[in-house]
Amino acid sequence: MSTPTDSPAAPAVADPAPLGLAAFALTTFLLSVVNAHWATSSSTLAWLGYALAYGGLVQLLAGMWEFKNKNVFGATAFSTYGGFWIGLFFYIRVVVVGGLVHSGVQVHRDLGWILLAFAIFNTYMLIISTQLTTAVFAVFLTLELTEIILFIGNFSISASQIANGDTSAVIKIGGIVGVITALTAWYASAAGVLNGLKGKVVAPVGGPLMKIG
Repeated sequence: MSTPTDSPAAPAVADPAPLGLAAFALTTFLLSVVNAHWATSSSTLAWLGYALAYGGLVQLLAGMWEFKNKNVFGATAFSTYGGFWIGLFFYIRVVVVGGLVHSGVQVHRDLGWILLAFAIFNTYMLIISTQLTTAVFAVFLTLELTEIILFIGNFSISASQIANGDTSAVIKIGGIVGVITALTAWYASAAGVLNGLKGKVVAPVGGPLMKIG
């Protein structure tokens, strides 16, 4: 029997993962269509505001809610990639647009180092994701490929290509793989919403690929 001094039971928390995946997917899609050179008639900056508001802030909030959910993997993944998008927003808006870097080659090299750093983080998250669902593993696998291809493309692009307005073929490939990453994350998000709504598995997400320990 409870007493007046007992703490009230903590309220149940809805799964924040579908929100975090949706935020990641949309922002990744908007940037990837630019990298793939599919958005040539646009300003190519449609992704920038959403990098801050949706891929950044909303995904970071999803990560914080995953801490409440006692999901260390989700908290680490969403918080890190929320920080990635916020950081990328400020790098472009403050450093590049603000004129702190005057060389296009330097910008691409900066992006190469940023993507390499996140690829290192993503590598161990990819390995750990084998303990979760196949859908989550697919998101991290396609993201790993995207980051690797893009950091190679940003490191290899030359000053003459930039001067001529040429887009690196490697970066274009990275953009296409990035679109696949976004679609994979959208599927995982939709499955999470539908399965959570129905209280059972309706959209398959697969089981863990292996067990460690």
